[in-house]
Amino acid sequence: MIPFNTLKPLHHELQDELLAAMTRVLHSGWYILGPEVEAFEAEFAAYHGGGYAVGVAQGTDAIELALRAFNIGPGDEVITVSHTALPTVNAIERSGARPVLVDVDPLTCTIDVAAAAAAITPRTRAIVPVHLYGQMARMNDLLALVERHALLLVEDCAQAHGARYAGRLAGTFGHAAAFSFYPTKNLGAIGDGGAVLVQDAAVAARLKSLRNYGQSATYVYAEKGINSRLDELQAALLRVKLRHLDAHNAQRRHIAGLYSAGLRGVTVPFVQPEAEHVYHLYVVRHPQRDRLLPLLQQQGVGTKIHYPTPVHLVQPYRESGYAAGPLPVTEQLVQEIVSLPLYIGLTTAEAQQVIAGVTAALAELAAAHA
Repeated sequence: MIPFNTLKPLHHELQDELLAAMTRVLHSGWYILGPEVEAFEAEFAAYHGGGYAVGVAQGTDAIELALRAFNIGPGDEVITVSHTALPTVNAIERSGARPVLVDVDPLTCTIDVAAAAAAITPRTRAIVPVHLYGQMARMNDLLALVERHALLLVEDCAQAHGARYAGRLAGTFGHAAAFSFYPTKNLGAIGDGGAVLVQDAAVAARLKSLRNYGQSATYVYAEKGINSRLDELQAALLRVKLRHLDAHNAQRRHIAGLYSAGLRGVTVPFVQPEAEHVYHLYVVRHPQRDRLLPLLQQQGVGTKIHYPTPVHLVQPYRESGYAAGPLPVTEQLVQEIVSLPLYIGLTTAEAQQVIAGVTAALAELAAAHA
């Protein structure tokens, strides 16, 4: 059985470096918002070419605090997609703003810029594009849209660490960018973690206050904030993994290349000519996905669906009215997508085994309907 994902090979590869970082923190006696967090923030910002990174507790907080740092809240509307992990929408709600959910591009599965444009109202204050599966949204078109309407652009980079569009890294296009360091991400902690990347020093200072109950100094509260502090241990571990991010993304592209060259009978991921995909997930499409899944299991291919239900159809959100009209592409997409195994440590031989398993499953499916 080839599992859908496992972190064991990655952590075995980095074991000595990770243990050294853990020991350093243990012996330091400082475990919250200390020198490791400051060092990681500086290194993460430098990786992106400058600006300011602010470590937070997880990716949902990163989106919420990014919006709040720019004074977005009750009475405001924020456009994003329904085809995303629910935390994207939850974070917008937590800021006090109203999410407005639009359809996605059928090729990239990222935000449909024309749909976003059609959803703009006098209350619209921001757009949150989700760089999904490891590929960025169509940023040139989005930049033109937000500039035309004077909107805030907050990139959701949770699945796109190290991805590029037109040569620029994910997180460097918007007024702010939110990152998750959930363990399975391309840059993952061993626990929860997140960060906001901004270019403005004053905004960064406000973010640091908001993540720590709104304190401007010890026991001095400038505004209401939350407890969203990246801890020293996770920061130290992330510093190790950041040094390997580009090499690990290259490994992901290698496996994805094998899949795209070897798979037949499924729709493989479309890659924009301007984009450098980092394959957080390798997602294929098939019109009989639900019939295919048990056959893949029988062939020893672990799978998952990202995501089986769009946010506007998730039970607590059905009556919210967040969808900006019909979302036909999204609703068709979730009937067809399936994610195949792709992780650091997956060998070429195992990738070929996955290809063979998919091929055999498709042949069995075709024979059953002959």
